[in-house]
Amino acid sequence: MTTREVEHEITVAAAAKDVYRLLAEVENWPRLFPPNVYVEYLQRQGDRERIRIWATANGEAKNWVSRRHLDPEGLRITFQQEVSSPPIAEMGGTWVIEPQGTEETRLRLLHSYRAIDDAPESLAWIDEAVDSNSRAELPALKAGLEEAARTAELTLSFTDSVRVEGSAKDLYDFINEADRWVERLPHVGSVELTEDTPGLQVLRMETVARDGSAHTTESVRVCLPHQRIAYKQTTLPALMTLHTGNWQFEEGEDGVVTATSQHTVVVDPENITKILGRDAGVEQAREFLRDVLGANSRATLDHAKRYAEARR
Repeated sequence: MTTREVEHEITVAAAAKDVYRLLAEVENWPRLFPPNVYVEYLQRQGDRERIRIWATANGEAKNWVSRRHLDPEGLRITFQQEVSSPPIAEMGGTWVIEPQGTEETRLRLLHSYRAIDDAPESLAWIDEAVDSNSRAELPALKAGLEEAARTAELTLSFTDSVRVEGSAKDLYDFINEADRWVERLPHVGSVELTEDTPGLQVLRMETVARDGSAHTTESVRVCLPHQRIAYKQTTLPALMTLHTGNWQFEEGEDGVVTATSQHTVVVDPENITKILGRDAGVEQAREFLRDVLGANSRATLDHAKRYAEARR
């Protein structure tokens, strides 16, 4: 069998330890890799991990499982797809992080792969896919790594929670059935929901703010019954360059369920004064987003709570 080995690289204006950390912590991936929606740990044991990745490709959401070996001392992360999609028989690789001074890093991406039945046309197809994907991915990754390492003040994460005397399933159903939000949530003006693959949704929604203004967003959602719905906005309001989040439902020992909405956003500094006025800065943008996003989430949680408790 023919095994092809190829390499791509890029220089990142960030310290090698920061680059390694951001790549090692998979919760950063929706920010670093534009196609990534959500990543969850399936198994973790020492420096070995098994993770499931959800990402968009050609307008569709897909998922796969990879195994990883972390080497923080050597600044290397090795990965292997558990099951590859035809015509790929096997796909793996390594991230190699090499310091180039204190604030610059050479980032090398190595791939190793085989084609099913060693077919030459299939190998050529994989060659082209790996090369084009890597050439597109690395500049976007460079931008994400540099922004994440440089602009911590632009990143905001927060949660809102309610305790519910109802079932996690009913709470999950309320959030999952977003196509019914127009009739259930006063701040939702319109909704388009598609779910071609069970558990993978594309949600396009018009949200009406308290001042009467409206904006339209689009998100890809990963639905994991009846525990979590994770999402990444692919069409964003002007004040953000990133918005990811999830809804979680956890039943306590007392039988009461805690429903939580979690947000992570990155402020777009270029649009702060345009939207909030010439005297506004990053702090005002953070406060504004915390207020607006939190208000919508708390309203949704309150309606979900009433829905679930009414069905006891």
